Amino acid sequence: MAKTLEVFFEPVDNARLARLCGVLDENLRQIENAFDITVTRRGEQFTLHGHPAQVLRGEMALKHFYARAENDLSLDDVQLGLIEIANKGEAVAPAPVLMTRRTELHGRTPRQVEYLKHIQDHDITFGIGPAGTGKTYLAVASAVDAFERDLVERIILTRPAVEAGERLGFLPGDLAQKVDPYLRPLYDALYDLMGFDRVGKLFERSLIEIAPLAFMRGRTLNNAFIILDEAQNTTPEQMKMFLTRIGFGAKAVVTGDLTQVDLARGQRSGLKEAREVLGEVRGIAFTEFRKEDVVRHPLVARIVEAYDNEAARVERAKAAVRAQKQQDEGDQNAESGE
Repeated sequence: MAKTLEVFFEPVDNARLARLCGVLDENLRQIENAFDITVTRRGEQFTLHGHPAQVLRGEMALKHFYARAENDLSLDDVQLGLIEIANKGEAVAPAPVLMTRRTELHGRTPRQVEYLKHIQDHDITFGIGPAGTGKTYLAVASAVDAFERDLVERIILTRPAVEAGERLGFLPGDLAQKVDPYLRPLYDALYDLMGFDRVGKLFERSLIEIAPLAFMRGRTLNNAFIILDEAQNTTPEQMKMFLTRIGFGAKAVVTGDLTQVDLARGQRSGLKEAREVLGEVRGIAFTEFRKEDVVRHPLVARIVEAYDNEAARVERAKAAVRAQKQQDEGDQNAESGE
């Protein structure tokens, strides 16, 4: 049953109301998308309509952002605030404080907080889940934090150079230039967390290294923070090779999304195998992210959910076909027996 709720802000502060609503009511649209409700406004009066629980979250969001609207509200402020409001009421442990240029950076959902604590408390951590859940960014932030606190001597970031529909051979340049687009998200995270100039100097001193996974073979990585990104595109052999590179004083984080495997058909994902083989190994932690942990545009979570539902539907259809085939074979055997 839908519910309608009216929210008033008094005394009226037109400047704060304008910042709350955003340009062309963009912030209100974000609230609507996040909680699947409708929000209409007349002056200082807001009318919310939708599922009762979601309407109450919408009311909480309006009051939260109105209180913060004394200053400008960016789209990022709104989207990240909505994630925190959506998870309000869940048990959340104190979030680890990270030493990066982004002083406001912290886990926004219970699983993000758990992920950060796993990284701090374990030598090897796996972060598995859909796009937009912060797996890579939080891993890079944790690496920067460990480096700034002198817990490690260098940062090494790596990814498998597997095509997602494109071919490396068609890209211009040598191997380093060909794989650069695959490593760009890691560069972007570093620049955001440490600053362009500082990252450049650390690259020059080889205290930060970004390389394709193939370059890891034969190395032993001591006193380093190593991140393997897009690990769903590793083979079991590559995953084993990477994990056995870990040396003394090192910490490793492996991230990936098992719904976006770009390996050749029939090739098993090293990340999927690692989850099955290493799940009970002491010293290794796994964090499984869900659509609720998506911290991008609210529609991203719905897109993830839609694809998950379609995958489940296809799997049910395949199971029904298999069951029908087995039944038909049983009937044929029974008739031949007669």
